[in-house]
Amino acid sequence: MKKVVKVIYMSLIQLVLCSVFMPYESVAGDDIAEYTVYKDPSRPVDVRVTDLLGRMTLKEKINQMSMPYGCNIIEAILSFIRPTAGYTNHRLEIPPLFSSGSSKGAISLTTPFPVSMARGASWDRELEFRVNEAIAKEAEAVGTNVVLGPSINIVRHPGGGRSQESYGEDAFHLGELVVPAINGLQTRVMSQVKHFALNNIETDRFNINVIVDERTLREVYLPHFKAAVEKAHVASIMSAYNRVNGQYMGENEHLLRDILKGEWGFDGFVASDWVYGTNSTVDSANNGLDIEMPNAVYYGKKLMDAVERGDVPMAVIDDSVSRILRKKFSFGLFDNDPPVRDPEIIKCPEHREIALDAARKGMVLLKNSNHALPLNRNEITKIGVFGVQASIASLGDLGSSFIYPTGSVTPLAGIKNHAGPVKVIRYAGTSSLLAKLYAKTCDAVVVIASLTPFDEGEWIDNKLELGGDRTDLGLSAPDQKIIHAVASVNDRVIVVVEAGSAVTMDGWIDNVEGVLMAWYPGIEGGNAIAEVLYGDANPSGKLPVTFPESPDQLFDIGSGLPEVAYGYYHGYRYFDKYDLDPLFPFGYGLSYTHFEYSNLVLSDSVISEEDTIELSFDIKNTGDRGGEEIAQLYIGYEGSAVDRAVRDLKGFDKIYLAPGETRTVTLDVAAKDLAYYDVDAMAWTTEKIIYQVFIGPSSREFPLVSSFSVN
Repeated sequence: MKKVVKVIYMSLIQLVLCSVFMPYESVAGDDIAEYTVYKDPSRPVDVRVTDLLGRMTLKEKINQMSMPYGCNIIEAILSFIRPTAGYTNHRLEIPPLFSSGSSKGAISLTTPFPVSMARGASWDRELEFRVNEAIAKEAEAVGTNVVLGPSINIVRHPGGGRSQESYGEDAFHLGELVVPAINGLQTRVMSQVKHFALNNIETDRFNINVIVDERTLREVYLPHFKAAVEKAHVASIMSAYNRVNGQYMGENEHLLRDILKGEWGFDGFVASDWVYGTNSTVDSANNGLDIEMPNAVYYGKKLMDAVERGDVPMAVIDDSVSRILRKKFSFGLFDNDPPVRDPEIIKCPEHREIALDAARKGMVLLKNSNHALPLNRNEITKIGVFGVQASIASLGDLGSSFIYPTGSVTPLAGIKNHAGPVKVIRYAGTSSLLAKLYAKTCDAVVVIASLTPFDEGEWIDNKLELGGDRTDLGLSAPDQKIIHAVASVNDRVIVVVEAGSAVTMDGWIDNVEGVLMAWYPGIEGGNAIAEVLYGDANPSGKLPVTFPESPDQLFDIGSGLPEVAYGYYHGYRYFDKYDLDPLFPFGYGLSYTHFEYSNLVLSDSVISEEDTIELSFDIKNTGDRGGEEIAQLYIGYEGSAVDRAVRDLKGFDKIYLAPGETRTVTLDVAAKDLAYYDVDAMAWTTEKIIYQVFIGPSSREFPLVSSFSVN
């Protein structure tokens, strides 16, 4: 904590000193022609960028690449309170970037939506667009034009501290959700996808060196970032703190210059992660870091000196500034009036309803023995609500994604809101004896078992031991104690788990009838939990991460080590590779109805490398209530010449079916999307082999199987 306070203190001192001792160059009143090309919104963006760039001094250019040095005292202080990059250039009327927000909300006082992992469990592209469109509206309403999200670091290990900020463990699944997320944000503001790249261990994230081979890098850790660039045209990318193959990400030439800006053609700007995300001046600038955040430590005066010495070419500065200006023009910062701050938009009923829908659809029913759920209000007269966290709205970690829980619905409040005639008994203690006494009097017991920001979350070097990677994948000892106690005296016990990733359940799962995975469900989480428990909503979520039976089934995460090698396999691909049985597989989730798969038809049995194959099949709701099913397509590689996964997720669709209804689902797979990265050829190669088709409700259940070949 002292280290963080020191950084903040030194940053403020630096800003104050720069305002006192540096001349302020952006002075209002300098002569600008009445008509200038860059001020004409009818001209193409690149023409406007070129014109404006030609009018800027070196100092004005460098001031676009961080909090400006040479600013005045008021702007220096304001910029620290309200983070900016390139504070207003009055001479040329260049607007600044204002950044805030995260994957679950626009800023600390806005609507806290369910965490990304919960939305990943929904597998719902349209929902993810709506959530992020709402975040964008609230961001705009508080004056932000860059939202720092979504966060799409793949869940390499369920113990990863910031797993809750990701959509899950699979690159294809991540890519399918990040695209609508970015599209939703960029209806109004810029999206800054983070953290590029391989930021999958949280503890000691500032220094860890990730060793990874080129094929693993390309196939496992980059596809979702590539989708953000090529499919969603994201405006900005945040570089990670960690090193990759020896180079800090803020100065990693291979990833920033060669791949991101070179091969992928990314035309936006790269900003560092905050405070510790920049580690040099010359290497960072030359290798592709466009903005240092939150203020100039290595950029500013040091960067100007480096340019004047010839260590950083002017072409590098012009490229970075052009990227920044291009997005400012593209998003209307020059042409539109600044957004009017509108408190009525914050936590408005429409956004609360979206948050409720997201929480509902992200709930995953993991166990439902003896039809324990849904709870029937006509049969139950008294329900017990146990667990310390039942009276707390668990919204996730307390790091940069923290949002105040004001107005949030707790699980207890939600259960009471929807109880109707059912009497609700609350026990918040940890005494086994008292828990048994209360549980005996209830027709059913709901235990709210929740992790806390001390268990997982963004890691900061402090003495509070807040956040970081999880040291235990199980529930807390007090929660497990209560579960054992109530289950010993009551046959109808439902455990609602609130956590950011997979949880092990050995020792207690066989003693309870129901388990509902609620994740961190946001502002309306309590109501969503109650709706699912009472059957007002039919659970439709599917796991975006594999739940292991035991931590012994997993490799060591590597938390706290100076260097860690990332392998090709993790998640369900790891479990398939080594023939391990998970507690619950990736893609798994129960419903209050049942679905039947049939009639798989492939458009062809042989396709070329340029072709796309179409797969269609029927799904029927054979139950007595409507529900949503997430059909999943996996592809295997029969006869591959290289080491490949047993099967990879390559498609999915979420559909609603009324009782008795049958619908046809169609999924497409392009041959090029079956390629592997050939390290020797430094190119993607589609093998001419047989590709196995597996279709079903999870990564371990396939009622439909077929194959085709590429020739």
